[in-house]
Amino acid sequence: MPSVAPMSPDNLVAKLIPWYREVKRPLPWRRDRDPYRIWVSEVMLQQTTVTAVIPFYEKFTKSFPTLQALAKASEGDVLAHWAGLGYYSRARSLHKSARALAKLGTFPKTFAQLIELPGFGPYTSRAVASLAFGEAVGVVDGNVIRVLSRVLDLDLEWWKPRDRDLIQIEADRLAQARLENANVDPSDLNQALMELGATICTPKSPTCMLCPWGRLCRARKNESTHLRPRPKPRRESEIWLWTPEIIQRSDKRLLLVKNSYAPFLKGHLIWPGTATRLKTKPKSFHYKGGVTHHEIFVNVVASKKPSSKAELKRWAAVDAVWISPNEMKTKVPSSLIRKAVTLLELDDTTTT
Repeated sequence: MPSVAPMSPDNLVAKLIPWYREVKRPLPWRRDRDPYRIWVSEVMLQQTTVTAVIPFYEKFTKSFPTLQALAKASEGDVLAHWAGLGYYSRARSLHKSARALAKLGTFPKTFAQLIELPGFGPYTSRAVASLAFGEAVGVVDGNVIRVLSRVLDLDLEWWKPRDRDLIQIEADRLAQARLENANVDPSDLNQALMELGATICTPKSPTCMLCPWGRLCRARKNESTHLRPRPKPRRESEIWLWTPEIIQRSDKRLLLVKNSYAPFLKGHLIWPGTATRLKTKPKSFHYKGGVTHHEIFVNVVASKKPSSKAELKRWAAVDAVWISPNEMKTKVPSSLIRKAVTLLELDDTTTT
């Protein structure tokens, strides 16, 4: 593991905290230290911007104001309130974790306790432990990686566990600086780091003149700000042809199966069908979409009814459900899947 020349955490904290308390944004999850609301916000903020999250957060916490309310809700209702945020596995995991917490009867207060719960990874566990309960642990997200990589001029492959651990050590050192300065709360410290990365130490064109760490920043001194953090190698994009099959019973209910055949939307309810990886983009398809690094071209198979009782029995034997068309929005939040229904009567493909 590469070494880092020490920099006094007290000096960094002494300049960062007053800046944060003066300029921090009035975000809705900062109104109090309710662990439930902090937890919901942190899950929503993963892979999503603050601006995009705020209206979803307000709507979600209005419908599910407490942990108990979320735990008692149906998965379909939770997914309906999540629709539009994407990465729906986050919503399912949040719901599952809420039920586990409700059975526990209390919200654990430490990183070590939280990480033992289903759905609580290292980041979320540290965030709740620090922001809600003041535990002196560092919270490392993309903003913190960027800020610490620059102030310490770290040339690291931060996406790899070994180097990520080094950044975590530095974040922990800052969070623990309150041992020397009783006026510093780890909650403020971690939020200040994230605020600095979101508003000043941005990926492109950072406002170094306004940075509370401007004179301490090693990357600025070494003129390497534009090189920190090191860019993560992009994952190669994959082209997939998805052929969903729309099967409808005489009562109009539609068949959905738990996805075990396609590499995208794993574990979600999707149409039965096939998924084939291609080397080049197809010329004919009904529509296209994208999920992470998967570029998906969709050809919908014409609607048909199950041909026999035997076929109905076969579908009943797998992880499948039959839903009515008006349940699509709650059961299937992904527009990539729902769009296929609008093409039920389509005979010709669209050529591009």
